Amino acid sequence: MAEKPLGTLVKNWSPPILPGPKIMAGRYVRLELLSAQKHAADLYQAYRSHDGVWDYMNAGPYSSSSQFYRWASEVTAQQDILYYAIKPLETKKSEGVASYLRAQPGAGSIEVGNITYAPGLQRTKAATEAMFLMMQWAFDSGYRRYEWKCNALNEASRRAAQRLGFSFEGVFRQAMVVKGRNRDTAWFAMIDHEWPALQEAFDIWLSPHNFDDNGAQSERLGNLTSLVRANSDPLIKEF
Repeated sequence: MAEKPLGTLVKNWSPPILPGPKIMAGRYVRLELLSAQKHAADLYQAYRSHDGVWDYMNAGPYSSSSQFYRWASEVTAQQDILYYAIKPLETKKSEGVASYLRAQPGAGSIEVGNITYAPGLQRTKAATEAMFLMMQWAFDSGYRRYEWKCNALNEASRRAAQRLGFSFEGVFRQAMVVKGRNRDTAWFAMIDHEWPALQEAFDIWLSPHNFDDNGAQSERLGNLTSLVRANSDPLIKEF
C-alpha cells in the first residue's frame, strides 16, 4: 500500500521567541514600542484632518487628542498585540503605527497588521523600510511564516502587500463585521525560504544608489519582489 503524504520534515527548527524588540532602526526610519505618553501627540497631529486613513481599520477616526490618547493607552495595554510608532529620521516625529499580532511560536507564524500611515509617511522610503525592519526581525528570530491580512476592498493595502513581496493566498468571505459592515479578508504571506531573496530585493531598493538627486527610483521594488512571490493578487495588475 502506498504511503500517505505527511508533509516535509522541518529540520533544525525550534519555536521562536515572542516579539518584543523595543527599537528597530534603519537608514531612513526608527520604530519604537508605542507609548501613549511619548507618541500620541505627534500621531494625533499627523492623522488630524485625514480621517480617511481609518476607513478600513477596526478603530478610528478620532475627534480629539484625548480620545486618541485613550486609544493609544488601551492598545499598549494589550498582551497579544505589539504596536510600534514609526518615526522617519528626516522628521523625527511619529507619523504612523504598525503592529505584530497573532504570534504563534509553536507554528512559527506571525502577522503584521494595524498599519496606519499618515499621508506624510505614505509612499516614502521610511514607510517601506519600516515594513522591511519588521519582516527582518521576524525571520531573523526564527519565524517560518509572516502574514498580512486586509479588508478585501482595500485595494491600496492589497497593492502594498504585493509590492512588498507577500504572496496572495485567497479571500475569506464574511470573515468579520467591522464598524457594522461586512468584511471579506484578503490573505497574504511570505515564508522563510523566500526571505533571503526578498531581503536582497529590499537591500537593492533601499540603497541610496537606487535613487537620483530628485529621489526618483531606478529599480522598482515591485519588479524585484515579483521574481520571488509564489502567487500574484488577481486584483492587482500593475505596481
